[in-house]
Amino acid sequence: MEAEVHMSWRAIWCFGVCLAAGTGCLRSEVLAAGSELEVRLVTAVASNTARAGDVVEAVLIRPVLAGDQVVLPAGLKLRARVSAASAAGPDKRASLKLEGWSLVLGEKALELPARLLLVDNARESVDQEGVIVGILASETPAAKLDQAVERVSRRSGRLGGFLSTIKSAVFKEPDPEIAYQPGTEMVLVLKRSFELNLKDLPAVSNLPAPIEPEEDLYKLVNSQPFQTTAAKTPKPSDLTNLMFLGTEEQLAAAFRAAGWSTAAALDAASGLETVRAVAEARGYKEAPMSVLLLEGKPPDLVFQKQLNTFAKRHHLRIWKRPDTFQGRPVWVCAATHDIGIEFSPENRTFIHKIDSEIDSERAKVVNDLVFSGHVAALALVERPEVPRQSMNATGDKLLTDGRMAVLLLR
Repeated sequence: MEAEVHMSWRAIWCFGVCLAAGTGCLRSEVLAAGSELEVRLVTAVASNTARAGDVVEAVLIRPVLAGDQVVLPAGLKLRARVSAASAAGPDKRASLKLEGWSLVLGEKALELPARLLLVDNARESVDQEGVIVGILASETPAAKLDQAVERVSRRSGRLGGFLSTIKSAVFKEPDPEIAYQPGTEMVLVLKRSFELNLKDLPAVSNLPAPIEPEEDLYKLVNSQPFQTTAAKTPKPSDLTNLMFLGTEEQLAAAFRAAGWSTAAALDAASGLETVRAVAEARGYKEAPMSVLLLEGKPPDLVFQKQLNTFAKRHHLRIWKRPDTFQGRPVWVCAATHDIGIEFSPENRTFIHKIDSEIDSERAKVVNDLVFSGHVAALALVERPEVPRQSMNATGDKLLTDGRMAVLLLR
């Protein structure tokens, strides 16, 4: 038991969460080239309205570590400027470049040798120079549908006109501009190593405490079912990888504060909206989720975080358990990251493909909720019986270290 607990606390560093009270006695620390910074925009920016020199502000949402040392605590403010912006055209992609990233430390600004690596859950891509590249309007499903209607019109003008009317009534024209609202999340990468004077940085504080007693928590975690089952086809599916200790109200408040949304019921209306979102190359914030069962029971709560495409989202399902821990309700959760879509003839709808490294999604949820301020205590608990490699119901590989993150909410 002692080894499992020790390994669990060492693994907390994977979340970017340090349980120390401050940055220690070090005066400086070097961040290696390739180190990543996860940030969230606090100002809006768009390719068709931005001008060179416009200032964009963001906040660090995940602590940056050097070894076991927190060198950049979450909550630090960052600033960049628009160096180039170009609106979309009929056969032209929009583009946007943010440069000159710096940490804002009171009246001082500390320049970072960083470039944009990716925009989380975005339909846009980011090239090697850090330029955000938009979609091409003529390549969207809606545009391809227009092209198909035009071909029909050449053979039958009346039928083509009818189809065009139906298409216009159901689908809107896609908006190919790059438009990011506050809350959009991005990842920066350091282009070269960078030495930080830790005296310039605020102390690390208000971090979650450990959950005790550890032995009781270990028993609770390892008594829970670890794999869900698909409702339509009774195949093994997603693994549980998080546990929450708290009320339903605390859960809802934590995810709401972290920018997550609930999901619509899986019915005809949400199915139509799904088709529209795919055709119009846009997001669907309340997109439905397929039903997964845990011990034969559907989830009690579902949450997701999306941006501007149906294809990508962070999402999770939560089940209330019959147990309590120190008088608090117990909930277990299966979280995965959707990274693409494909049409399933079997299900007659679009289904998502997930990132096989499901521990990364576990870390995403932990970091989001810790940053929201709704986590009082935290643990990462070993589960020896959980397979390190398995598959979900749609054939995606699941890779994990098997551990469960436990969050005590406030």
